[in-house]
Amino acid sequence: MDWVASAIWWHCFPLRFVGAEDRLDDLHGEGQQHRLPRLTSWLDYLIELGCNGLLLGPVFAATSHGYDTLDYFRIDPRLGDDADFDDLVEAARDRGIRTCLDGVFNHVSRDHPIVRRALAGGPASEDGRWLRWQGEYPLCFEGNLDLVDLNLDEPVVQDYVVDVMTHWLGRGVDGWRLDAAFAPGAAAWRPIVERVKARHPDAWLVGEVLQGDYLEFVEGSGVDSVTQYELWKAIWSSLNDRNLYELEWALQRHAMFCQAFRPQTFVGNHDVTRIATKIDDARHLPLAVALLMALPGVPTVYAGDEQAFTGEKLDQPHGDDAVRPPFPPDPSGLSPLGRGTHETYAGLVALRRRHPWLVDAAISTSELSNATLAIHLNGGSGEQLTLALNVSDEARTVSGMSVPAHGFQHRP
Repeated sequence: MDWVASAIWWHCFPLRFVGAEDRLDDLHGEGQQHRLPRLTSWLDYLIELGCNGLLLGPVFAATSHGYDTLDYFRIDPRLGDDADFDDLVEAARDRGIRTCLDGVFNHVSRDHPIVRRALAGGPASEDGRWLRWQGEYPLCFEGNLDLVDLNLDEPVVQDYVVDVMTHWLGRGVDGWRLDAAFAPGAAAWRPIVERVKARHPDAWLVGEVLQGDYLEFVEGSGVDSVTQYELWKAIWSSLNDRNLYELEWALQRHAMFCQAFRPQTFVGNHDVTRIATKIDDARHLPLAVALLMALPGVPTVYAGDEQAFTGEKLDQPHGDDAVRPPFPPDPSGLSPLGRGTHETYAGLVALRRRHPWLVDAAISTSELSNATLAIHLNGGSGEQLTLALNVSDEARTVSGMSVPAHGFQHRP
């Protein structure tokens, strides 16, 4: 069964979502916390929004933010334990919600036992094979000395990653987001993906790739999808600049990608400024959401975006905090100020649900100008939907539809 064809993900960052301590050491011997059940309190909210997938940020034991893993086989004590995790996955599955984990396999914490053994043995040792080196020094992800690169070209490391992935897939997880998949390259992932897929052929594997040849990465690695950052950038940038030529160009690329695989589409995630902050004119926010839900691919809603959460990502320590805020214990604690945006999201998710063929739709365009664009979406059995955009200061007729200033219309 092709379950991914109907997947719409709600993406949350658990450690910050539940208000966990900044660092594992901050528990100060207080032992296990049991905060994962708070996520269970949001599952019905997810369903009401129209989503049916829970994409989780890091949940494994880590030194601080979660991308500095200490133990891939242990739930972070700031979140809970195995039983808490199993309960969450079961509660999600009971509601028809799939679960996807964040696999941070390109690098680990400097305090990880793998790193300690490798540093003690040196680059020429058996333990040293686990890491990537530059001379006598281990390579670190993007220069961060706390994040030491694993060597995914090594069979022993590939064995380890396969063991981790299949372990949690065997526990009921449905997919993996492969963090920083671009760093080791497509070829390093190929043997891992093939072995995981051999045991779990229905698992969805999406690689984080920021730029470059997405198609080449998918073909080389064997993953099902990659993060569509090109489209993300084109959406907010073209709306801010009132330059829909940029969006139309990105749609040509997106259409090409969609002929070969289903990209993961988004207008926000845990690594970028919130879309409500990124969009200069608040009237254009619904247009961004309409594009997310109408275009082919596998759409993902970053938790809080549907409530018009704001937050700017900064290039500094704790620069991600604003886009990864704590959430209330349950949806009743949300501010009423987000209701209008929530209604917009829910309505457009419902549009997607009414037209499930959009996941693989072909794209064509017409009536392109700086301020207007008609996007024609066609299914394989004659289905059609046209999305008309207008970012000008006056109403326009686009593809036969009267489109208000700074608005959109759609027609089956």
